[in-house]
Amino acid sequence: MKDLITAIVQALVDQPEEVSVSEVGGAHTIVLEVSVAKSDMGKVIGKRGRNAQAIRTILSAASGKRQENYMLEIVE
Repeated sequence: MKDLITAIVQALVDQPEEVSVSEVGGAHTIVLEVSVAKSDMGKVIGKRGRNAQAIRTILSAASGKRQENYMLEIVE
């Protein structure tokens, strides 16, 4: 999942080398923390959070067959 989110976010931003995705694991929930350059933060979030919600939807659909739940957090 980490590679999928990295590829999606890198396609959205102007500075793809600044994108980093880290996994924070739990018992049944894995949090993917996405960090981008400050100037690209708005592009990842999108108007009214539409891009972020679309990424979360893709993440949910891709993790449907697994027994873990994935959450996406965009950090500064």
